[in-house]
Amino acid sequence: MTPPPSQHPPQAAPRASTGIAGLDDVLGGGLPARHLYLVEGEPGTGKTTLGIQFLLEGLRCGESGLYVTLSETADELRSVAAAHGWSLEGLQLFELVTAEGLSAEAEQSILHPSEVELGETTRGVMAEVERHHPQRVVFDSLSEMRLLAQDPLRYRRQILALKHFFARHRCTVLLLDDKTSQDNDLQLHSIAHGVLSLGQNSGHYGEDKRYLRVAKLRGAKFRGGEHDFRLDTGGIALFPRLTAADHRGSLAHVVRSTGHAVLDRMLGGGLTSGSNTLFAGPSGVGKTTTAVACTVAALQRGEKAAYYLFDEGLGTLLARCRMLGLPVEPYIDSGSLEVHALDPAAVSPGEFAHMVRDAVERRGVTSLVIDSLNAYLQGMPGGKFLLLQMHELLTYLNQRGVATILVLGQHGLFGEGSSDVDLSYLSDALLLFRFFEARGRLLKAVSVVKSRTSAHEPFIREFRLGQGGVEVGAALTDFEGVMRGVPSYRGTQALLGDEVATEPAR
Repeated sequence: MTPPPSQHPPQAAPRASTGIAGLDDVLGGGLPARHLYLVEGEPGTGKTTLGIQFLLEGLRCGESGLYVTLSETADELRSVAAAHGWSLEGLQLFELVTAEGLSAEAEQSILHPSEVELGETTRGVMAEVERHHPQRVVFDSLSEMRLLAQDPLRYRRQILALKHFFARHRCTVLLLDDKTSQDNDLQLHSIAHGVLSLGQNSGHYGEDKRYLRVAKLRGAKFRGGEHDFRLDTGGIALFPRLTAADHRGSLAHVVRSTGHAVLDRMLGGGLTSGSNTLFAGPSGVGKTTTAVACTVAALQRGEKAAYYLFDEGLGTLLARCRMLGLPVEPYIDSGSLEVHALDPAAVSPGEFAHMVRDAVERRGVTSLVIDSLNAYLQGMPGGKFLLLQMHELLTYLNQRGVATILVLGQHGLFGEGSSDVDLSYLSDALLLFRFFEARGRLLKAVSVVKSRTSAHEPFIREFRLGQGGVEVGAALTDFEGVMRGVPSYRGTQALLGDEVATEPAR
C-alpha cells in the first residue's frame, strides 16, 4: 500500500556546480539549487571572479545566467572575464546604475533620493528576472543596497523581498558583499541559505594567501575550516583542507632498501613504506645528497618518486648529482621522477598538500622527499597551524603507503644543534647527521636516533660523500663525544679518509 504523502522521505535538492572543482568538493557536490547564498569578503578577495565562474558553469550545464551589477559596469565585467580568457557571450549583464541614471535630468528633490532609488533598484532587478527567467543570478554588490536603504529595517525587508521573489522564480542566487559596513552585520547570515566567507592574509613577505570558509550551509554536510585558494589567470583554484581521517587505508608496511647496505642495517632494514624519516643536521653535512641517493634507489626498483625542493634551485641540485654520480636526469626525462623547485613565499600550505595528493593519487608516487622543512615553515609566516597541517599531510602519506623523507636543517655546525621547529615527535624514524673534528680534519658522523617500525642499530658511524654518493664507515667505537662535535680519541681506529682505511661498504 502506498504510504500517505507525509511519509515519503524528502528528496535532496539538486546541486548547482560552482565551476570550481575544489569548492564543489568542500560543499559536498555544489550548492543546493534554487536557494540564496551570501558570498562575503573584502575587496580583492575574488568575489566577482567566483560569481562569473558560477554563471559560466551554469551556461556550460545549459542554465541561463544573469549578472546584476551596481558597482561595476558591464564593460568592466567583460574586461575581468577577458583577463581570465573567458567570454561572457550568452550571459545577461544588467547595470542598475547607468550614465543616464546619473544625469541631471534623472534627479528629483520631492522625496529623499534613497527612498526612490531603493525601490527602483529592487523593481529593476525583478523586472530583469521576469524578462529573462534566469536559473542563476549574481547580485553585485549588497553594499550599494545597504547605502540606499540607510535604515537596517528597510534593508532587511528589501533583501527578504528579493529572497522570496527569487524563490518563486526558482533561481540559485549569489549575493556578493564587500563587508564595507562598519558594523558586524549578521542579518544576512540569518536570511541566506548558506554563507561563503573569503579572506586573505597580507602584510607578510611574498604573495597574499587567500582562503575560503563555509560559515553556513543549511541542510547539507560540508567540509569546515579554512581552505586555501589561488586567484590567477583562468579563475579560482581552491584546495580543500586535507583531513587524513578521510583517507584511511590498510596497506602493509614494506621495508625498502636505501641503496646502501650499511645504512639499511642502521635503519633496521631500510626505509619503511607508510612511514616518514627525518634527516636532521647542520647545513652542508649531506642530508640532501643522502635523500637523493635513497630516491635513486627507489627509482632503480621501478618506483615513482617526487622531490619537493624549497631551499635550492633545480640547477644546483642537478649539478651536485652529476658531480657525485647520482643518475637522476634520465628518470626526470622518463617521468619517473618529478622535481618541483618551489618558492615557499608563493605557495600556501593547502596548495602544497594538493600538489602532494595529486602526485600520490594520480601519478602513483610511492617515494617522496620534502627538502627542507625550514624553508617550508619560514616561507609561510601568514599560514595558520602549519605544524598541524604538516601532521595531517604526514598521516595521509603514511596511510597511502608512501615512504617519506623530511629534511630539517639545524643551527650550528658543532655541538647540540637547535632547530626552527621540532618535528621529531611526528617522525617515525630520525637520522641524525653531525660534524666532528679529528686528526686536524672536519669529519661527519651519522646515527639513527629512533625508529618506530624496526629495530635500529645503536652505533654512531662515520659518514662522507664521495663519487657514487654516500659512504658509511665503521662504528666510531674509539671516539666519545662525536654527537657533541668535540670528540675525544681513545684508540687507533682507521677513518674513511685515512690511507690505511678499508674500502667502505656500499
